[in-house]
Amino acid sequence: MSMIPADILRIMDANFNRMGEGLRVLEEFARLSLNDSALTERLKSIRHATVIVDEALRRRLLAARDSAADVGAAMNVPGEDTSRDIRSVVTANAKRVQESLRVIEEIAKSPENALDSETYRWARFALYEIEKTLVSQLFRGDRLKRLTGLYVIIDTSVLPGRDPVAATAQAIRGGAAVIQLRDKATGKAELLATARSMKELCAAHDVLFIMNDYLDIALAADADGLHIGPEDLPATVARKLLSADMLLGCSARTVEKAQQLQDEGADYLGIGAMFATAVKVTAEVVGPERLREIRAAVDLQLVAIGGINKGNIGRVLEAKPDAVAVISAVSGAEDIEKAARELVALIEGENRG
Repeated sequence: MSMIPADILRIMDANFNRMGEGLRVLEEFARLSLNDSALTERLKSIRHATVIVDEALRRRLLAARDSAADVGAAMNVPGEDTSRDIRSVVTANAKRVQESLRVIEEIAKSPENALDSETYRWARFALYEIEKTLVSQLFRGDRLKRLTGLYVIIDTSVLPGRDPVAATAQAIRGGAAVIQLRDKATGKAELLATARSMKELCAAHDVLFIMNDYLDIALAADADGLHIGPEDLPATVARKLLSADMLLGCSARTVEKAQQLQDEGADYLGIGAMFATAVKVTAEVVGPERLREIRAAVDLQLVAIGGINKGNIGRVLEAKPDAVAVISAVSGAEDIEKAARELVALIEGENRG
């Protein structure tokens, strides 16, 4: 350790500092933005394994520090972006940590110091995966914030002879914020083609696209999320198989089920049926009061669904859902765009009130 030149000590000091600062930023996002205890603990473990050096080396690093003479301290890169969104901040800090880890890893290979290069190599590769997870989860959070307003379910059983992609375009023009494709009859190859077209259309208009039931189609079409019911895959399995940036919606009728689904990884819940519905004649009617009860019991986005139309939507909006999902009221309307626009006006009017 005594043979380390002063310039190498300065390099080590700068990179330990960059590493610690970057890891702290990532840790705070994991802890306070995502409330992810496991990810927070992983980042904390990496920070303690790589940044905490023995006291003798720490004194050497401080003695070698010369910030005033650092030619890079005041250097600005032309075109460097100083205005970044949250995901860009996370990516930038992950990169700076990875770069610093590589520098220390290479220096640690020299025989004159007692650092373990494999520790820094391990941490660097761990950060690659953590960066992906952090950015994906933040992206999922952004998607969740957009799950508001009118949620139109394009159910092909209500669209006999009509094109679901054309229906989607009409619903979007009417102001739908979320589109879900629900199709129990079409073969998977044709359904995938439809889902991809609907996803492309939704993405072009900043509208969320959710696939109903079929996880494979959701993944293949790069949907924004998947919605599953009680007869589909368990939520824990779906959450594990979905991309980390994709939303998982689940159906719930009781407070107990809502709490269970929250624990199993659901991002939002479809609560219903609000009223009797011709689409699901066997659906149990729980009414807007159940939505209020579930709101008090879970911390998830809630979507009211079931028999909602412009005549009764006011009663639903009084229960303060995050979004209102409709099937027949829009998909079954002769003029889909007009039907969607009328419901959006009612939703926005209630929100302004």
